[in-house]
Amino acid sequence: MIGKLNHVAIAVPDLEAAADLYRNTLGATVSEAVDQPDHGVTTVFIELPNTKIELLHPLGENSPIAGFLAKNPAGGMHHVCYEVDDITAAAEKLKADGLRILGDGNPKIGAHGKPVLFLHPKDLCGTLVELEEV
Repeated sequence: MIGKLNHVAIAVPDLEAAADLYRNTLGATVSEAVDQPDHGVTTVFIELPNTKIELLHPLGENSPIAGFLAKNPAGGMHHVCYEVDDITAAAEKLKADGLRILGDGNPKIGAHGKPVLFLHPKDLCGTLVELEEV
């Protein structure tokens, strides 16, 4: 069901400093910061030859990333994102297998303009997993 790794997301307390680290120290191609109000985050994408790194920073007081950073003040890995061909079929199979989809269970439009779902980390080896339809 899952396809290739789309990205690894890292929550960061200082988005500009993290972007500069990847751009200037590691020599990566770094996108501009984009606010994602529906998800309560600001994102920056680091382009790698085989995948992407998504830097996440809180957008607003109710951001889920603010809570993560309160527990992990230096930042850290937040989630992994895998591609799927059909997010609705994937969601139906996962629910039938007993996995929990976060939120209302319906796909939302993610940072790439495509439908996404998040799966409960307790169901996937302690890792928050995002599925993105490609």
